Amino acid sequence: MESENGTQSYEAFPMYGGQGQYSYAQNSNHQRKVADVTKHIIRDAILEMLDLETLLHDSSNIIRIADLGCSVGPNTFFIVQNIIDSVNLKSQSHQEHGFDSPEFQVFFNDHVGNDFNTLFKSLPMNKQYYAAAVPGSFHGRLFPESSIHVFNSTYALHWLSRVPKDIVDKNSPAYNKGKIYYTNEEKEVAEAYSAQFERDLESFLNSRALELVPGGIMTLTIFCVPPDSKNGFEVLVNVMGDVLVDMANKGLISHEMVDSFNIPIYTPASEEVRVLIEKNGKFKIEKSELLFRLFGDVNQQPNAQTICTQMRAVWEGLFKKHFEQDDVVDEIFIQYEKKLAETTLFPFSKPSYKQLGGLYVMRRTLV
Repeated sequence: MESENGTQSYEAFPMYGGQGQYSYAQNSNHQRKVADVTKHIIRDAILEMLDLETLLHDSSNIIRIADLGCSVGPNTFFIVQNIIDSVNLKSQSHQEHGFDSPEFQVFFNDHVGNDFNTLFKSLPMNKQYYAAAVPGSFHGRLFPESSIHVFNSTYALHWLSRVPKDIVDKNSPAYNKGKIYYTNEEKEVAEAYSAQFERDLESFLNSRALELVPGGIMTLTIFCVPPDSKNGFEVLVNVMGDVLVDMANKGLISHEMVDSFNIPIYTPASEEVRVLIEKNGKFKIEKSELLFRLFGDVNQQPNAQTICTQMRAVWEGLFKKHFEQDDVVDEIFIQYEKKLAETTLFPFSKPSYKQLGGLYVMRRTLV
């Protein structure tokens, strides 16, 4: 998409579309669990914080909602309906004072390559809103100034706008040769990821500050690491890295293909997110919640096949773009499932690995 000055471009990493075996629509149960957990927190935030009287007065009785990183459903519909139900509940008292029930316009945003066809084919038949697609990267501008009343983004901001350039530069101390992700032990690589995340979050917040109306709110559920816990996702990605190296050693793919491939995801510490939001200064965090406190069954041993299928729904497009051949990608995930099943110290079986996520409810500080 175009940025504010119309010159910046962003890499696209859409989820796997359609309704098939490996589609995101069929394999996003964990993300739905996050939406279930945050439902009441977001509802309470809207009831508490949304300045509905001012918004209805200034917007011709229309409430505009944007879900950023909506993917292909069905979770986005659940999230949007919760927001609408919460606004309707809050509006009941205003109707007693002569206000009409608000109408709703919902903007579903994701990359240009997102499967919007599947998304809109599965729109709820009884939806209470006018739906529109807004293709483009949420790292830049998407909407006119002061046009959106409620922004939401759930489990999307961990995706970077691009792979950090230093980690694919052979002359850089952060060159990530033979690996596809970062660990805290690799200081230069981790710093390159962290710096890219900081730039991306800064651009995201600057854009939303211009687009959110005064009195509106933004709810962000971010894939992050709680205090004093290990990054289980890091372990899962590094298992995939081992698979790719094994395949390269067997001559199934080239070592150059492995060296030039990196997962464009960063899982910040929860405190890191807070510091960056406060540093930006354009939003005030009104409420935050570490979601691992709310999840159950954190020690449940996962099934390797289930984990592999869920990760494939997220990564398929990324792998096909880089490795190009479908049969190679199929073999990668076959070996990934085997490797997961062979992992004796599977990360989520340890109490130190906790569910990841933080919810941040914010209002803009700009007048």
